[in-house]
Amino acid sequence: MMASEKNNKYGRVVNVCTSAAKGTAKKPVQQITLVAGFGIEGDAHAGKWHRQVSLLAKESHATMLAKGASVTHGDFGENIVTEGIDLVKLPVGSLMRLGSSVIGRVTQIGKKCHAHCQIFHTVGDCIMPREGIFIEILQGGTVTEDDAIEIDYGQPKS
Repeated sequence: MMASEKNNKYGRVVNVCTSAAKGTAKKPVQQITLVAGFGIEGDAHAGKWHRQVSLLAKESHATMLAKGASVTHGDFGENIVTEGIDLVKLPVGSLMRLGSSVIGRVTQIGKKCHAHCQIFHTVGDCIMPREGIFIEILQGGTVTEDDAIEIDYGQPKS
């Protein structure tokens, strides 16, 4: 399913996080189980829609820490913290392999906040609307910390 290696980019999973309620920080867990067409078992954002799983880069956390925010992974509502991939530059439609079996497709870059959520009030800013991305799950499986991430930008158009 993935394109030739010259079109791929590699990174890694730093943390996986879930929460039982929307608009709240997520907590790191040992492992997540992803279900095709649904998202993460037990997560508040799972469902048959385009924002099944959220991702945020460790590098985005570092920016907030440098500004003096006291934040940890999951505080911005992200399910998967990544390292080594510039998430916001991924084109919608890019395929992503997480670990050995999970395949997701990028459906949205950033999001519009309807109102300041609990995260904004706790941290003073929410970077998910600017720097988070969302995927839908095409093929399920499990993902844990340190799993590889492979991004397929697709075949070049002629």
